[in-house]
Amino acid sequence: MNLTFLGAARTVTGSSTLLETDGKKVLVDCGFVQEWKLRSRNWEPFPFDAKGLDAVVLTHAHLDHCGLLPRLVKAGFRGRIHCTAATAELTQIILLDSARIQQEDAETKKRRHKAEGRSGKHPEVPLYTTDDAKAVIPLFERVSLDTPVKIADGVSATFREAGHIFGAASILLECAAAGARKSVLFSGDVGRWDRPIIRDPNPFEEADYLVLESTYGGREHDPDDIEELLANEVNATHEAGGNLLIPSFALERAQEVLYYLNSLLRKDRIPHLVTFLDSPMASRTIDVFEKHPDLFDDDMTALMRGGESPFRFPGLTLVSSVDESKSINHIRGTAIVIAGSGMCTGGRIKHHLAVNIDRPESTVLFVGYQAHGTLGRELVDGAEEVRLFGAMRDVRARVSRINGFSGHADRAELVKWLSPMTSPPRRVFLNHGELSSMETFREYLTEKTGLTAVIPEHRESFELD
Repeated sequence: MNLTFLGAARTVTGSSTLLETDGKKVLVDCGFVQEWKLRSRNWEPFPFDAKGLDAVVLTHAHLDHCGLLPRLVKAGFRGRIHCTAATAELTQIILLDSARIQQEDAETKKRRHKAEGRSGKHPEVPLYTTDDAKAVIPLFERVSLDTPVKIADGVSATFREAGHIFGAASILLECAAAGARKSVLFSGDVGRWDRPIIRDPNPFEEADYLVLESTYGGREHDPDDIEELLANEVNATHEAGGNLLIPSFALERAQEVLYYLNSLLRKDRIPHLVTFLDSPMASRTIDVFEKHPDLFDDDMTALMRGGESPFRFPGLTLVSSVDESKSINHIRGTAIVIAGSGMCTGGRIKHHLAVNIDRPESTVLFVGYQAHGTLGRELVDGAEEVRLFGAMRDVRARVSRINGFSGHADRAELVKWLSPMTSPPRRVFLNHGELSSMETFREYLTEKTGLTAVIPEHRESFELD
């Protein structure tokens, strides 16, 4: 049995791990690399024959876990992509939106580079098209949580609630190899306990080998009172007379922001401002949420049964067209604008930033992780000027951040997720984190559990004996 780390090795995005056992090949996630300095990896040929893959198992629908599936299918993969029903539906939305953005960005770059008489770092063609994304859809195989399913000869997969985003799962692969059964547990992105909307993580009890995410392995989350902090940001921006821009991932984070805004409005803790969810993808995501009420936690279930959907409240507009999006910037007075992408690497948020970034009365409020090399990371790190649409722009808007929104377990919560295991895994591999975070978490893990972890390098392989 062999394990090769093809993405998210000593970095946060681009999750992809290849498991080879007894002649079978299973790919766990196939994610898009979002760190700017590493994005050229998205264009590299796969280091395996896509036609020879037996199956893909998908932990969840975030782009950095599913974003290269269209390239995989275009390269010849014709097997099944196993995931939960909600993940299948959300991934379709994510991939089609990603393809559209890439096509638009490629055209924009081509025109700009032609006018400037230069070429860019990346090709002026989209990584994949909407047709490529559509070709992925027929390959989804929907699975139920907590029920083992055969994905290849001698290989079964069991999905369990990860508590990260809607439909997300940790996956246990059990393999028959050399006359013995071996299991490899992929944590996927582990969520947190007592978060709104979705259920808590449901850990596994045993595994021979473990691949564990470590995005926040180097720290523990501040015990932020999200409602209090969000109320302060809304009220301060309203008093200043500017706009409140909230870069947000369309999946889960945007819905969480709406959940808290709705709660504040019901308590009259913030003024009833016009609010825009300027993300067609986030709006379609809401439809998926409402289609799968079995995935809600108890509080969310009670809200929905009482007819108080946090996703639809007075003053909220779900923006669809580009013209509607542009019209937002002509509104006088304070507006709340929630738009993608969450790291400001593309999407409509960049257009709103272009209008507001040099306005001291406006606020840019980050509610999610910002990877190195992204525009979002530059802003939260205090950049005084940033590049937007090919030109440098002064940053005069107030930049703020609420850390409590994180959908990733911190180091103490990761250990909590491990605690139900009845016996220690033979080997632990850390992925999906910045190297400094991984190294810190490795020491913490040893201190708290006695486990020794390996930090694989990009494309490094390990034989699981």
